[in-house]
Amino acid sequence: MPGNSQRRGAVRKSSKKGATVGSGGQRRRGLEGKGPTPKAEDRTKHVKRGKTDQAKKAKARQKDRREGRSASEVVAGRNSVLEALRTHIPASTLYVGARIDSDDRVKESISLATERGIPVLEAPRGELDRLTDEASHQGLALQIPPYEYAHPEDLMDQDLPGVPLIVALDGITDPRNLGAIIRSVGAFGGHGVVVPGRRSAGMTATAWKTSAGAAARIPVAQATNLTRTLEAYRKAGFFVIGLDGDGDVSLTGLELADQPLVVVVGSEGKGSHVSSAKPATRSSRSRLAR
Repeated sequence: MPGNSQRRGAVRKSSKKGATVGSGGQRRRGLEGKGPTPKAEDRTKHVKRGKTDQAKKAKARQKDRREGRSASEVVAGRNSVLEALRTHIPASTLYVGARIDSDDRVKESISLATERGIPVLEAPRGELDRLTDEASHQGLALQIPPYEYAHPEDLMDQDLPGVPLIVALDGITDPRNLGAIIRSVGAFGGHGVVVPGRRSAGMTATAWKTSAGAAARIPVAQATNLTRTLEAYRKAGFFVIGLDGDGDVSLTGLELADQPLVVVVGSEGKGSHVSSAKPATRSSRSRLAR
C-alpha cells in the first residue's frame, strides 16, 4: 500500500567510479601494443614450424652421411633402388609400399633382393615417408648399412701382389668424387684409400654407385688425424707425395714406383692442406718430401 514503510522495493546502491583497488593498471596495459607478429617458423604450434624443424633434422642427417657418421642410409626411388641393387651395393632391407602399382622396376628390384638374401618388407606410405625424410620414394626404398672402415695401419699389412700404393684424400667432400677415385685406384692396382674422419666424403650409396663395383675390393680406411697418419706411413718406409695443380712433374725416369708409395690428393678448389707442410723438392716436384 502507498506509504507503507514495510513494503519491499528496489533499493539504489551507491557505487564508486574509477579503477578497483588492486587492479594493477590492467586497463592501461590492455591499451598497449604487443609488438610485431613473430615469424611463422617461431610460432610453436604453426605448421611451418614443424616443417622447418624437419628440414633442419634432414640437413643434419645428410651432413652425417657425408662424413660417414650415419647409422644407416636409405636410397629412395624406383630407378635409384634398382641401380643400387644392380651394382651390388650392400643393403640390409628393401621396403616396398603397400598397394603400389607394380612395374618392371619393382619386380626386378624384388627379384634381385630375393636372390641376394636381402629381406623384403611391405610398409605403408607413412612409414616410407618417415624412412626417406619425405623424399619421392615411389613406393620403393633400400636401407644401406653403415660402411665398416678399415684402420690406416691395416692397409700396410695387406698381403697383396705388387708395390704397396695408397691414396690419401684431403678435403674431398663430394661422394661422387670419392667413388671415382676408388675406381681409379682399383684400375691402377692400388691397395687402399684413406679419408679423414671429419670434413670429408664418406662411403655412402652414391660413392658405392660411382665406384662401379671397385669399392667391394678396395678397402677404405678412416683416419682421425690425416697428418699423423701420413707421418706414420713415412716412418714405415712409404714415400709420401702430394699432387699439386701448379706443379711441373716429369714422369720420365721417375724412380718412386719401386717402393711403397702414398699419394695425397686434395680438393678441386683449395687443394691439399697437409701438402703445404714442406716446400717442393727439386727431384719430385712435390710439396711433401720424404
